[in-house]
Amino acid sequence: MSDSMASAIIPKSDQLNSDDLISGPITITITGVSIRGGQEQPVAISYTGDNGKPYKPCKSMSRCLVFAWGPDAKQYVGRSLTLYRDPDVKWAGMAVGGLRISHMSDLPEPLTMALTATKGSRKPYTVRPLEIAAPEPEIDWQAEILGCQSVAELGEVWGRVPKKLKPEFTVLKDVRKIELTPKEQQP
Repeated sequence: MSDSMASAIIPKSDQLNSDDLISGPITITITGVSIRGGQEQPVAISYTGDNGKPYKPCKSMSRCLVFAWGPDAKQYVGRSLTLYRDPDVKWAGMAVGGLRISHMSDLPEPLTMALTATKGSRKPYTVRPLEIAAPEPEIDWQAEILGCQSVAELGEVWGRVPKKLKPEFTVLKDVRKIELTPKEQQP
C-alpha cells in the first residue's frame, strides 16, 4: 500500500494529461511515435512506463519537437523529454491546464522558438537541454575479487559488492581470501 497521495489522484484517461502531473514534472524516454492524420490529436508518443497512456502533444508542442529534432519521428525513439503541467493553457477560452515540454535530450544549448499563443499572436518559447546521466557501468565482480592483491583490498572490494549479489560470489571471495592469507596465518 502506498502512502503517496499522488497515486490516489491519477485521472482515468487514454492519454497522459495535465492532471497526471499535478504532483510534478516527469521525464519520459520515447519508445515509439504514431501519427494518424485527420484527428484532433494526430501524434501519440509512447514512452517507457506509459501504462497505455501515450503523450499526445498539442500542435505547439508538436511544432517544438519538429523544430528541435526535425520532422522524422523515427529519430525520436530513445530520446527523452521533461513534461510539466502548465495551468495557464487555455481551451475554448478557459484555462484548463495542459502539458508543456521544458527540457529535451539531444540539444546542444537552449532553444527558443516563436509559437502561437493565441490567434494572430506568437510568443517566444524556450526548451532547455536535458542532461541524461550515463548509466552506471556494469562491474565484473569476479574480476574485481580475483584481482585483489591483499586481504585488506579484498575486504574493501567485498564491501562494495551489492547485497543481492553476495550469495553468488561468497565462495569465490572465501577462496581468494585463503589464497591471499599467508600460510602461517591460515587455520
